[in-house]
Amino acid sequence: MNLEEYFARTGYKGPTEKQDLETLTDIFQHHIRAVPFENLSIHCGEKITLELEHVYNKIVRRKRGGWCMENNQLLGWVLRGLGYDTSFLGAYVFSPHQNTYSTLMTHLVVKVVIDGKAYVVDGGFGVSYQMWQPMELVSGKDQPQAPGVFRFTEKNGVWYLEKMRRKQYIPNQSFSSSDLLEKKECRKVYMFSLEPRTVEDFRFQCTYLQTSPDSLFTKKSICTLQTTDGFRALIGWTFTETTYNYKENMDLVEFVTLEDEEVEKTLKEKFNITLERKLVPINVKGSYTI
Repeated sequence: MNLEEYFARTGYKGPTEKQDLETLTDIFQHHIRAVPFENLSIHCGEKITLELEHVYNKIVRRKRGGWCMENNQLLGWVLRGLGYDTSFLGAYVFSPHQNTYSTLMTHLVVKVVIDGKAYVVDGGFGVSYQMWQPMELVSGKDQPQAPGVFRFTEKNGVWYLEKMRRKQYIPNQSFSSSDLLEKKECRKVYMFSLEPRTVEDFRFQCTYLQTSPDSLFTKKSICTLQTTDGFRALIGWTFTETTYNYKENMDLVEFVTLEDEEVEKTLKEKFNITLERKLVPINVKGSYTI
């Protein structure tokens, strides 16, 4: 495991000497545009484990992606190796389907402190809720980014992340009422405290999320990747490509339904993923929006 091999994976060729916000942002953006947020292991007979060496081999050497516990654990290791002041936090994800936050702490994020200022770095959420820049940990401040306007709000020691999105234009009108489309312009994303966490705090959740019939991740095969102007997503057999702000205050969302034989070809061409085992796509309706 070495940083040079990781940077070869993400294509980052910039400086690493300074532990400043500009360098952090550049490293982070290379990660989210090279490493997909995906749960495909669950749907091709592989077990997801949280050992750092396993995560490194999967993402760096096998050129796969992962979910938050993999992506953000790897990012945390990279940033610590470069000398950044980092720690892990645990978040409870909001479910639009149930209109409430999860009672299980399933989301791992990275906190980075630079010159006394704290930032949240989250490379493991995917789709339109994936931040593109580290977010300053300050309450009530709008933080505009390419995907939309993000904002933290703090109440009694609990922090809430929400995102305001643009209007959406869907050329293929047969998908205009798709349950994958987020209908609200302001969307709650997750809540968290500033209590430091370790990877050990996520062992149970890692097993639960890939085995429980109630888990979103057993109900949907998901692969998403950020691009220079939006993101791509493959959920079951549905491939979407979103272009941010293609017209003033309007995102372009293009949908297509794939045939079985097109799924793995699309993973290779659009996400640079080649699976070692046969994928069984799945997309049970509800509980996931883009």
